[in-house]
Amino acid sequence: MKNTKLFNLFIFLLTLNLSFGQSYVGHSIDNYSGIHGVVYNPSSIVGSNLRADINLFSASLFGGSDYFGINVSDILNSDGGFDFEDDAKKFPSNTNNFFVNVDVVGPSFMFNLNKKSSIGVISRVRANMNINNINGELYETISNDFDSDDDFDFDSKDLTGTIHAWAEVGLAYGRILIEKPNHLLKGGVTLKYLQGAGSAFMSSPELQGFYSESAETLTTQGNLIYGTSQDFESDDLDFSNLTAGFGLDVGFTYQWYSNRENDSLPTYKTPYKLKVGVSVTDIGSINYDNSTVNNYDLNATVDTSDSEDDTEDFLEDNYNGVETIEEAKIKLPTALHLLVDYRLAKKWFVSAQANLSMVKKGSEMSTSIINTVTVAPRLETKWFSFYAPLSFRQYGDTSFGGGIRVGPLTVGSGSVFTNLLSDSSKTTDVYLGLNIPLYR
Repeated sequence: MKNTKLFNLFIFLLTLNLSFGQSYVGHSIDNYSGIHGVVYNPSSIVGSNLRADINLFSASLFGGSDYFGINVSDILNSDGGFDFEDDAKKFPSNTNNFFVNVDVVGPSFMFNLNKKSSIGVISRVRANMNINNINGELYETISNDFDSDDDFDFDSKDLTGTIHAWAEVGLAYGRILIEKPNHLLKGGVTLKYLQGAGSAFMSSPELQGFYSESAETLTTQGNLIYGTSQDFESDDLDFSNLTAGFGLDVGFTYQWYSNRENDSLPTYKTPYKLKVGVSVTDIGSINYDNSTVNNYDLNATVDTSDSEDDTEDFLEDNYNGVETIEEAKIKLPTALHLLVDYRLAKKWFVSAQANLSMVKKGSEMSTSIINTVTVAPRLETKWFSFYAPLSFRQYGDTSFGGGIRVGPLTVGSGSVFTNLLSDSSKTTDVYLGLNIPLYR
């Protein structure tokens, strides 16, 4: 049986992930990051080291799973013959998870209105995918068209999966709220107009079953909800039929100066000793009218000997289902971001970040980030920065990477060194950006 649309998109994006983009790990807290800092915390738009910043193009891609473990050396030495299903290490459990986050920042700009306020416009195209709490053996058997040599049983609770793709244009504004000789507090907000390209989603509160290899049958108990927004195809995303929505980012930053003589001296001329930031991003949702939702009764035993049909056809042919047309409200991946940045010396910093999902795991019709804590030392100058982030990621993965900014070019990965050295990396990412910075 062919993979579901959710699985198809995951494999496609994970393959891309080995050669392209991610979530700007390490770069977003650089004081010269410009637009990318605003994406992380809107308050960073004001009081920065830039008069203006023009983003030409940047892309990031983050993906992984606690089911797959990859050895990048094997991929590099495979001459293009690496196969995830056959060559990747597998860690099947009763609650495996898959996740992909794509973020492309298009033409965007920011500039200072005056000493205390700044404004900007940010355009982005994004796609997120989460599959939570799926039985790893069941996933492997489905992806291999039920070509399994072993019997197995499974008991999945709170199985959910969502793909969501959308574009957004954000109007960002930041202002210095309090300014004292040794203290600075600034706030910012980004109002976002969303254009949803579509979504596919599934959920099952409890799914039990047994696969018999000798009898070539699958016996299941439970129910499955599977739905798509109108005309949505995950392998052929169409941005011509869009659905409107609204979103919001909000953030605050506190900076402490140990030797700033008075508040008339521009903040960018006196380096802070300590910076603390907090922000909440992606508050909002998109409502898709006329979504097709199927509720399948999976209490049945089905023959898997001839399972070459599309998954939707397989469900329709073997299980009783009720189809309804209804509104589907897809929530954005709302997240809380915390930052502590300490200046060790004039050009040397060390930061600690926490990126925490505010979407409960297993929530239906929503996507989420994975929880991550990152410690990143960096060297930062006007024309050059280097950072080496060490991240502790949800599902037990530790990643070590690096990135550089050279004038208008930024490139890096939050996991490059781990991917090269580990024989079973579970997450991988890389990012690339090109902008026109106008320094003070």
